[in-house]
Amino acid sequence: MMNKNANKLKKGGRVFPIVNATILILVALICFLPFVNVISSSFASTQEVVARRFILFPRTFSLDAYRYILSTPTLFKSLAVSVGVTGIGTLVSMILTSLMAYGLSRKYLFGRNFFNFIVVFSMLFSGGMIPTFLVVKTVGLIDSYWSLILPVAINAFNLIIMRNFFQALPDSLEESAKMDGCSDFGVFFKIMLPLALPSIATIALFYAVTYWNTYMTAILYINDSTKWPIQVLLRQIVIVSSGMQAEGSSVDVVPPAQTIKMAVIVIATVPMLIAYPFVQKYFVKGALVGSVKG
Repeated sequence: MMNKNANKLKKGGRVFPIVNATILILVALICFLPFVNVISSSFASTQEVVARRFILFPRTFSLDAYRYILSTPTLFKSLAVSVGVTGIGTLVSMILTSLMAYGLSRKYLFGRNFFNFIVVFSMLFSGGMIPTFLVVKTVGLIDSYWSLILPVAINAFNLIIMRNFFQALPDSLEESAKMDGCSDFGVFFKIMLPLALPSIATIALFYAVTYWNTYMTAILYINDSTKWPIQVLLRQIVIVSSGMQAEGSSVDVVPPAQTIKMAVIVIATVPMLIAYPFVQKYFVKGALVGSVKG
């Protein structure tokens, strides 16, 4: 009887990895194939995209979509705006978020519970679009790149993750550093930040994706089209390529509408896909430690 049970366990131990690997491969294909379809469709001709619903490999290779997009004079200016906003915005957000998170993680901070309540409250209730617009207008940020950064500089969810990460660090680290003569800023920059690298990398990725995908705030606060980030410009390119505003187009290439939509998705997505592998090893560890502990 024991031998039969042991044989069943051995068979189960051999079958499970095969079934598990099969399921994971299927899930990976379900996630990966649509993106392959988008990339392939962006390099296919318009006729092929219309004729074939799903394209893994284009039969007729064409660069018309990318040629049309690159012929837009302000494309590289908008790309530079998005890169600048993403870089500076992520830096500003990380400085503000990490400083506030560390402060709120200290149990001896006066009014700590009140400020923590305000942070959580802001996740449930916000001022809304019109009050926020009025604030941005009043402080003179309309048509300024800072209007794309400052209104979203601190995200409450990211702040709570970082605060919980700092709370999980032993208090003895701070006590020993202060005994050696470190100030509060010294403890923060020399002790806490190096230990918080996984959390910092994770939150930085969150912020970078948010700034790179800046769209609604740019629509609301940026009236000058030369200051549009890449997401807003790509939307305009799709509108023009669809013939809705063809008279206002500043390009000379006949727009292949279907392939342009695919090319726009590729251009908007690829930069974040390139950046992700560099922080991927910190991603799961930083998110879990910050959200579970504390």
